[in-house]
Amino acid sequence: MTHAWHLEQHDSALNWQAGLRLGFVRCGARTQLAHTSHRGPLRVQRPFTPEGVDCPHLYILHPPGGLVSGDNLRLQADMQENACTVLTTPSSGKFYRARDNGTLQVQHNRFSLAPGSSLEYLPQDTIAFEGCNARMITRIDLAADARCVAWDLLCLGRPAAGEGFNYGQVDQRLDVWRDGRPIYIERNQFVGGDPLLAARWGLGGCGVSGTWLATVQLDRQQMDDLRESLTDCPELALTQRNGLLIGRYLGLHAEHARNTFIRLWRQLRPLINGREPCAPRIWNT
Repeated sequence: MTHAWHLEQHDSALNWQAGLRLGFVRCGARTQLAHTSHRGPLRVQRPFTPEGVDCPHLYILHPPGGLVSGDNLRLQADMQENACTVLTTPSSGKFYRARDNGTLQVQHNRFSLAPGSSLEYLPQDTIAFEGCNARMITRIDLAADARCVAWDLLCLGRPAAGEGFNYGQVDQRLDVWRDGRPIYIERNQFVGGDPLLAARWGLGGCGVSGTWLATVQLDRQQMDDLRESLTDCPELALTQRNGLLIGRYLGLHAEHARNTFIRLWRQLRPLINGREPCAPRIWNT
């Protein structure tokens, strides 16, 4: 699959236009990072191999630490046939308060997986500061039997700092396609001060929400067992649709949400891609 690689032009003195494109190929028993190109402050550390050369772990680095008005970050990963990798981030992403003119802050991820490949995109949470004007876009294109697990975890405001989300907005988009057909489309728009944030039919006052997705199909007994193992986590709901296992989280604490997603990943990784859990080392620092 080929996709246009384009960054909008803005005044570079005021904002960052950053992009990172990664290409993975399978060479015998090894997955190699065969291609990398970057623009601006978006980089990748050298691959780590805590579980062997067939599945390297890479850490996506954004040294500025967050996005201000006009920033545009684009991450693209292309997985060739039978390649396997884990991508994560060393810290929370941040959308800072926007300028008064409301210029967008954009983070755009695009992942393309060829037959037999496996991608695990396991980032830290994203914090939306009060007053931000953020757009988050993730699209995953799967071919044939490609396997993927990914999550998207959003925190509205900074309760620990006494900051809510009374103004600002976040536009969140998550798409998964299989063989050119959409199998999961999610659209969320959170507006500061909107009654939806506090209403029982909305977020119910919970500032932390997230979606966990994996290309795995459980039978009825497996699904019952999984739900039984997570009865201590009422913030998480599970369902299956179009060959995806979908976990939806709604709660108050980012650390608990992240640990819940990791717990779910640990339990199901052997079923997703036949590998035992092996957490990225950066999670322990």
